[in-house]
Amino acid sequence: MKFETNFKNEMRNYLYGRNPLLSFVSSGDITKIFLQNGFKNEVILKNLEKYHLKPIYVDVKELDRMTGGANHQGVVFTIKPYQYSSLDEIIKCAKNKERPIILLIDEVNDPANFGAMIRSADAFGVDGIVIKSKNQVLVTPATVKSSTGATRFVKIAVVNNLSNAIKKLKDNGYWIYAADGSAKDNYLDLKYDRPTGLILGSEGFGISRLVLENSDFIIKIPMCGHVNSLNVSVACGILLSYIRNNK
Repeated sequence: MKFETNFKNEMRNYLYGRNPLLSFVSSGDITKIFLQNGFKNEVILKNLEKYHLKPIYVDVKELDRMTGGANHQGVVFTIKPYQYSSLDEIIKCAKNKERPIILLIDEVNDPANFGAMIRSADAFGVDGIVIKSKNQVLVTPATVKSSTGATRFVKIAVVNNLSNAIKKLKDNGYWIYAADGSAKDNYLDLKYDRPTGLILGSEGFGISRLVLENSDFIIKIPMCGHVNSLNVSVACGILLSYIRNNK
């Protein structure tokens, strides 16, 4: 069976891979599934049957076309558009928690980095993520894949102005910590025993001046190697782990 598709216009809408499919199979968000002719993975096939999902079988060349030649493992699928939350909703849902954490991202543009940050946010119980509407990668299929499906479990709000979001968080009792390599405060020397907003900046330019000025603390991760900075998603995981597990 040959499935016709406009590859150039639609390839960015596809997710692929066996583990990403399994992470979504019970969600109710899958809209179409394409499997390679002769596909025989019993775990996937049984899960598709369990959740009444009927795959379309296509030639491997068609899957290659859909994904731009990526390692799709014989599996390509589409999901419903991501449903963003509002900042007010995130604050409300976190209100009764002992130590809520909200992650703010200032113009991260690599979907792989953003996806990894969402994955860390899920791992360390972050109550929501706040991103800008401009100069920031959104929740795309590439982001979803990099997050290994963690987008299902993390609320994300899109705002026009990060400084206004910071003000709203402060009005609701949050203390804001911005991570910047030029900071004087070691992140290990501070306590995180109150509602916490953590800001991380873009891969190339870090956090904007105005956002830094609106932060309560500017912190850094001390390093002893030859490279003077960490990948933003790595820094995110380190900081969230410490904030979650230390008071």
